[in-house]
Amino acid sequence: MTELPPLVAVIGPTAIGKTKISIRIAEKLDGEIVSADSRLLYKGMDIGTSKPTFEMQARIPHHLIDVTEPEKPWSLAEYRASALEVIEGIHQRGRLPLLVGGTGQYVAALLEGWSPPPKSDDHSLRRELEAFADTHGSLALHERLAHVDPHTANRIDHRNVRRVVRALEIYYVTGIPSSEQRVVQPLTFRVLRIGLTLPRSELYARIDDRIDAMFEAGFVDEVRKLISRGLSPDLPALSAIGYRQIADHLRGEISMEEAVRQIRRATRQFVRRQANWFKSDDPNIQWFDVGEEVEEVIIGVIKQWLIDG
Repeated sequence: MTELPPLVAVIGPTAIGKTKISIRIAEKLDGEIVSADSRLLYKGMDIGTSKPTFEMQARIPHHLIDVTEPEKPWSLAEYRASALEVIEGIHQRGRLPLLVGGTGQYVAALLEGWSPPPKSDDHSLRRELEAFADTHGSLALHERLAHVDPHTANRIDHRNVRRVVRALEIYYVTGIPSSEQRVVQPLTFRVLRIGLTLPRSELYARIDDRIDAMFEAGFVDEVRKLISRGLSPDLPALSAIGYRQIADHLRGEISMEEAVRQIRRATRQFVRRQANWFKSDDPNIQWFDVGEEVEEVIIGVIKQWLIDG
């Protein structure tokens, strides 16, 4: 029986330091980084997503960054297919793939072998559902979902019309609720999950520092430039934390102070949602407190794992 090739996942909440630590690991272990961050896919969204800098990307090959435009969103199925192709290429080059990111759905789709349900080729269904939401409101659309798939409806905020439409689309195309359609496929690699953690107060302080740095780096101008291209703030890509709030400010709907306050609050809420994907008591994750020399400790663990097979 052929031994499965390795994949190391570096996971954890936003602002924990995944990028810096994974680059160090990749340099030491001849690795390449595969992004598992849904917002890094988009060109022109650099500051607000804390995208790895050109210098960082020059040090280590990074994949699935800047692969599409904000107006051309990728589905989970598109991401998964591309990530699997990239990982296979890294293995063929004899290097170690590092899956790095905090988008729980992306990580789970790869590490748990999810096969996302199909989309309809009939775009009229999607347009019909979106028009219903425009006419009757997002709550009314959400009630339609609750009627056919209450489990999925409980997990989706009614204001997230895109996800509600997607869940309804799955049901109407297949006749089966999306909550019952999670098909698991066998993995083609063996996985080591490395989780990064910090006390919540320290993590929140890092988040505040990162937000301050984003504004100093020109975050407002970045959002202004995207909108000046004719991109709608309602695009799924621009629903990312920070972009929506800055867009509201630029439209004169909220003050800058309020935008910053909302960004800080939304980021903290996001950290709590990430904790539902990456649970502290998950026996499949080896957790490490972020501190001095943590990279060397993690590198030692990975080296031993590679040896043990």
